[in-house]
Amino acid sequence: MGAAAAEVVAPPRPTSAKRRSTTLKFLFELEKPDGVVPGTAKLPPPSPEPEADSLIDKIASCNRVFTFADDAADECEEERDAKRERLVEVLGAVRSSGSAGNKQQQPLDHRVMVALLKMVGANLFRAMPPSAYPALLPPDGVDEETPVMVLAPSWPHLQVVYDILLSVVTASDAKTLRHHVDRAFLSSLLALFRSEDPRERDRLKTVYHQLYSKLTCERAFMRRSMAAAFLRFVYEASTAERHCGAAELLEICGSIINGFAVPLKEEHRAFLARVLLPLHRTRWVHTYHRQLAYCVLQFVHKEPGLADAVVTDILRHWPVTNCQKEVLLIEELEEILEVLEPKHFQKLAVPICARIARCVSSYSSQVAERALYVWNNERFVELATASPGVMEKILPAFVASVESNLELHWSKCVQQVTASVKSLLQQVAPDLYARCADELATRRSEAEVAAAVRDARWRKLETAAAAAAAK
Repeated sequence: MGAAAAEVVAPPRPTSAKRRSTTLKFLFELEKPDGVVPGTAKLPPPSPEPEADSLIDKIASCNRVFTFADDAADECEEERDAKRERLVEVLGAVRSSGSAGNKQQQPLDHRVMVALLKMVGANLFRAMPPSAYPALLPPDGVDEETPVMVLAPSWPHLQVVYDILLSVVTASDAKTLRHHVDRAFLSSLLALFRSEDPRERDRLKTVYHQLYSKLTCERAFMRRSMAAAFLRFVYEASTAERHCGAAELLEICGSIINGFAVPLKEEHRAFLARVLLPLHRTRWVHTYHRQLAYCVLQFVHKEPGLADAVVTDILRHWPVTNCQKEVLLIEELEEILEVLEPKHFQKLAVPICARIARCVSSYSSQVAERALYVWNNERFVELATASPGVMEKILPAFVASVESNLELHWSKCVQQVTASVKSLLQQVAPDLYARCADELATRRSEAEVAAAVRDARWRKLETAAAAAAAK
């Protein structure tokens, strides 16, 4: 029995590529799979609280506002420079927290966001100084081609604050912004567009547009707020008040309108009719006309049928004595004509061309030349000649203005441009031009005869009155 037991062969042990470790560390790891050695505690990650508290204290120290006035007794240049240095440090901290390339950085803490927006409000939201534009000066005494530019003395601080706000908006997601940016904050930002410093308005435009793109739930409120600002320009502001901020707000509106879906909502059509078109009526339209024309043209691009309402409103409020405004409106009408289809052009050709023809014979050389240059537009000439029956309707008014310019206009330059336009019209429609010229000559001769008869009657009445007085 013992020999048999000795002959029993033990089963072969499975071979492994690597011998299992029997060290003390391995045994500890079997008891603690998380790898923490018994008797020792796992160290927590470093707390961001001290760093956040330090940043909050630095932000709070920037709440003091400096006026940068020369007679400010409680301000000194060293304190101003120190605040700017702290603002720059805060800006660096905000940018590093929102850096997309550094994955170890965390989003801004809630307490930091509250402190930042409080500091931004303390520095930015302020009462605007009185306008530098002399309100009592008559319009004839102002050079309207050169806008008044007033630079804010506190811009060294404001510039960094705007950069901080833009970095906060860019680095934060929509949910975080909804919790910290309310409607009062948005309204206060919008009120800052009245600043006469173009640098501040440009930064505001960027920040406000970024907020509009992220705060989707507040977009309707922001559009209504901008519409209210435009209506104040038109109906409440005095004629001497410059519409600072209108151009920047219209740039934001142009980007918004570009994203409207087709067909347009009734709300969007109402914005065009009730807000944008009345902006053509103001005295300061030349300061924002480029942006306004772009917004209007976007609507016409999306729905060509709106061109009728646009052209009608522009013609209804055509200026009488503002030559600069006339030139701008002629340019806008020309841009609208370029995007019209032939069927829409046939409907609007007569009122538009009638107004342009009257501008051709304007005593202002700038207005007359700009109206004549409309015939250099290839698209306009194409629409006028290709549309059936249009030339017969619009050419008589142009022929009368052209012939009047060649005979009576005081400007030699206008006469030269008029001669070029006459040659073009005679090439495009020679028979029609000759017929219109003959009809014009006939009307002039009839008018001369009627004037002679009228003068004879007046002389007869004067003779009779003199005879009655002699008796």
